[in-house]
Amino acid sequence: MPAREHAPLLNLLCVSSDNTSPFRNLALEEYLLWNVKIDECILYLWQNRQTVVIGVNQNPWKECHVKELEQDGGFLARRMSGGGTVFHDLGNLNFTFLACEANYDAGRQLDVIVRAVRKFGVQAEKSGRNDILVDGKKFSGNAFYHSAGHCYHHGTILIDVDMTNLSRYLNVSHDKLQAKGVSSVRSRVINLKELAPEITIESMRHALIEAFGEVYSGAPQPFPAERLNHQEIKQLQEKYASWEWRLGRKLPFTAEYSNRFDWGDLTLQFCVEGGIIRDAIAYSDGMETNFIRSMGDALKGISFSSLEINRRLLQLTETQPVDVILLKDIIRFIGDNNF
Repeated sequence: MPAREHAPLLNLLCVSSDNTSPFRNLALEEYLLWNVKIDECILYLWQNRQTVVIGVNQNPWKECHVKELEQDGGFLARRMSGGGTVFHDLGNLNFTFLACEANYDAGRQLDVIVRAVRKFGVQAEKSGRNDILVDGKKFSGNAFYHSAGHCYHHGTILIDVDMTNLSRYLNVSHDKLQAKGVSSVRSRVINLKELAPEITIESMRHALIEAFGEVYSGAPQPFPAERLNHQEIKQLQEKYASWEWRLGRKLPFTAEYSNRFDWGDLTLQFCVEGGIIRDAIAYSDGMETNFIRSMGDALKGISFSSLEINRRLLQLTETQPVDVILLKDIIRFIGDNNF
């Protein structure tokens, strides 16, 4: 979304969490999403300890070495946004911008991150839709969520992350790495501390809040503590910690088809009996979260044929708007497999 030329002045609010539980932090993020006011923009800063966070439509068993992570005392978490898998430890600082749709501006929000990092002499630059790079290497991955007029944009800032654990717990596909032109996940990312040794988590927090005020032409204020409903946040925390949300169901599939597109990867799993799709699920790191998440239920009960599947997906677009390029790619992919 391009930056608005005449954006309104907003009340700028900051929340800085000292809790390192991924489930509590994701719960607070969602609470802020639904409670941001029309004239506000919130900057939320937070950290997770030893956590792998997957996108809303990703398959945890394919993206992460779940057993090894949990044996080592780590956490698997699933966020509401799309995009790919990331590793968090206390050498990483997470940020979230929250606003109502009228004031949501991804370009402006990314400018805050770039400006904050440049305060340390690091020449960061935006790349594509959801990465921020320096010298061609990624130190910040970003993802986005929109629903019912409320929006958030969140991401990572790698300052001094343990790259050994990052490589150990993430299971990044060879096709995805090839698409990025690199041989391993470690060769694609960089810690800012390698470029500016003086950077700390606290100094980056300060720089982000300062840059937030500069980009939005305002004075950020602390989020009022009395607006936090701790019972609602606790209920959301229970959701994020639940097995159902994090791991969902593991489909006993009889057919699986996968492909890598420009917009991300897609895996379709089908449980087929007597030529009928009894169950289905779609996994993806793409940003079109709602359409992809709806695909599995939409395909239940129809014939296992490319023609019928594509017909049902076209019907799905009547209730779930989708990017035209993504839809064409999926329709072509299913047709090429000739079920």
